[in-house]
Amino acid sequence: MLLVALTGGIATGKSVVANILKEKGCYVQNADQLAHELMQPETPVWKNLVHHFGRGLLKEDGSIDREKLSSIVFHDEEEREYLNQITHPAVLEKIRLTITALEQENKYEIYITEAALVIEAGYQDFYDRLILTHCSPEIQLARLIRRNGLTEEQARARLQAQLPDKKKKPYAHYLIDTSGSLEETIEQTERVYFRLYQEALLKKIGQLVR
Repeated sequence: MLLVALTGGIATGKSVVANILKEKGCYVQNADQLAHELMQPETPVWKNLVHHFGRGLLKEDGSIDREKLSSIVFHDEEEREYLNQITHPAVLEKIRLTITALEQENKYEIYITEAALVIEAGYQDFYDRLILTHCSPEIQLARLIRRNGLTEEQARARLQAQLPDKKKKPYAHYLIDTSGSLEETIEQTERVYFRLYQEALLKKIGQLVR
């Protein structure tokens, strides 16, 4: 099974590309959803975060207020680093378990993690291939403001907290520019899928002849 990371800055169209690849038959796992599961009340990650940030981080039902957490870490690099140190290894372990189970089932040729911080976390070498979504800075900013209901200042703070595209591109095997129409994004994604499928078959053949 070919292991692929789908990454890119916030509001660069990762989810759109992920949905297209899922429709093509890839197994797609969302790292943000995994992190959300790991933050459920009384889990080890939840306990670490509450101990560090205090119970003011919690909603009335005891769950972590992710908007409040985001507002903290996007404005404080040290706190962001602490959050990443707590969550990234736990998310990667969940990913490893999923891949092991999928390989035993032998139902999928391509496994994809959709995650914003693959390169920032230093996990790019875990994957066989890395896809990077990107778009023009102006479009990215407008999308983020519209999607998350943020002020321009809040949106810029979130964008500045992530590694810029020009530093991510050297790690990517495939680039998908989502600045244009949906049809253009679909066309690019389908071309990438075709290449990934070929590479998945070559990997399988290579494993068989060892």
